[in-house]
Amino acid sequence: MAQSKEQKQKQFLVKVKSDFRVCLGLIWKYLLLPPPTPIQKDIANYLQVGPKRKLIQAYRGAGKSWITSAFVLWCLLNDPQRKFMVVSASKQRADDFSTFCHRLITTVPVFYHLEPKAGQRESKISWDVGPTQPAHAPSVKSVGVYGQMTGSRATDIIADDIEVPGNSATQDMREKLLTAVSEFEAIIMPGQDSRVTMLGTPQSEETVYDGMRKKGYSCRIWPARVPEEGKLEVYKGELAPKIQEMYDNGQYWEPVDPQRFTNEDLQERQLSYGNSGFMLQFMLDTSLSDQERYPLKLKDLIVMNLDTERAPITVQYGSGYDQVIGNLRNLGFSGDRFHAPLFYDKEHWTTYDGSILFIDPSGRGADETGYAVVKQLHGKLFVVDAGGFRGGYDEGVLIQLAKIAAQNKVNSVTVESNFSDGMFSRLFQPYLTKYWNTGVEEVRATMQKEMRIIENLEPVLNQHRLIMNRDIVERELEAIDRDPKMLPYSLFYQLTRLTKERGALKHDDRLDALAGAVELWMDSMAQDEKEAAENWQTEQLEEQAHDFLKNMTGFTKDVPNTSRNWLTSV
Repeated sequence: MAQSKEQKQKQFLVKVKSDFRVCLGLIWKYLLLPPPTPIQKDIANYLQVGPKRKLIQAYRGAGKSWITSAFVLWCLLNDPQRKFMVVSASKQRADDFSTFCHRLITTVPVFYHLEPKAGQRESKISWDVGPTQPAHAPSVKSVGVYGQMTGSRATDIIADDIEVPGNSATQDMREKLLTAVSEFEAIIMPGQDSRVTMLGTPQSEETVYDGMRKKGYSCRIWPARVPEEGKLEVYKGELAPKIQEMYDNGQYWEPVDPQRFTNEDLQERQLSYGNSGFMLQFMLDTSLSDQERYPLKLKDLIVMNLDTERAPITVQYGSGYDQVIGNLRNLGFSGDRFHAPLFYDKEHWTTYDGSILFIDPSGRGADETGYAVVKQLHGKLFVVDAGGFRGGYDEGVLIQLAKIAAQNKVNSVTVESNFSDGMFSRLFQPYLTKYWNTGVEEVRATMQKEMRIIENLEPVLNQHRLIMNRDIVERELEAIDRDPKMLPYSLFYQLTRLTKERGALKHDDRLDALAGAVELWMDSMAQDEKEAAENWQTEQLEEQAHDFLKNMTGFTKDVPNTSRNWLTSV
């Protein structure tokens, strides 16, 4: 017996309500879109069967926001009493999400009965579905992440791209965003069926989404291409099973959704976005993005035991496995390391060409008075001491800094005078005179701090001309072991976390002092290290020959310097 049209409609409605993927295909049909791709269906299935706290990361253009909008309507079709709050980085984006959901009601016949009735809320940004019971909370409401969330209630929270460059560029911004997101748990209604779904693309290594993982959120990742061979660890076991299967089958770097983005299309987008932009937006790989955002690396330093008065005439950088200092804990990002020199001249040491103590004063808050003692020899800079003190202008701090100047026999002391109007120098000079007889000079920084620090340090690090006293590293590691709260005050933590964004670090005093000292040595950095070492050796030979001739001839007056040609011809 043939089924009636009404019976067929009922059976189809059962399928639509039982499987969101069927519903998604229906919605796409009425929106005049091509059928959902396998990846879109995979995302849809995860929305339907995934855990109650989940994080979805999919390549740009995958349609995750549209799919999730359709999911909201499917949930309301099954249970009109659910309450959704849509949260985005901006109120406008959240409103667009809500408005799209509302329009689906009047576009897809299966949702017609959900249209708000007379007397119900029907604003595009706060509205009820027709069958819902009266309640304080609307069926769907949209807010910005820093909007009026307090006091709201919902069974479902959809967090759609809450992290964007504009609200997560600095540590302060990220902490503020994490605080706002923590409010979700106060909004969500109690019960086994309450859910929080986050959609987004991480902006950095310290993304708010990592904070959600630590709070028990499950993550699933859909990049635009199958990862390259050996690059699987980037995804920390969170790659979508469908893509993991493609990787296991050796389909490296193939498009995961060729119906949507062909190989040629992805190549064009990579050229358009650049490698870093493509890896972030399409491959959801933050490692390259972080590498470019954080330009200062521990691996570019040379770490060795330094003397306060003398240094080897030649020090060579090495980046091989043998140069990695395994017993010095990495304070940078994953893969960064401290390196010992490949070679240094153990026999020929000489006095430094000069020595500077640079001080970056602070007030009495949480900041430190940072300092760095940097000496120069043959075009390389030797950081023999560096650190910071709490207490601002306290007598104890001034005495310790004066003693550091004396212990390291510095030629000059320079103080950054910004915001102190020379007060620190006037207070410090009497203590300095007592312990070490040198004057205090002042400099005033004019450009943005973060840009200035990077411009001073990055070229020197890239050329491996900055040599760090191992004692500084060990001292900071011991301080962190005693008190983990000291980590943000570490010179090496600050060095590896600095970006060009204003206010990138809460604490940067030690790094600022180091950069100030390096800047003062910029003119001397023009020396070629090899040429300088050869000149030094020639001078030593000429001096020895000069002394030899005086002894042989019995002259009591100075003998004219011998020529280099004479020396090389002997």
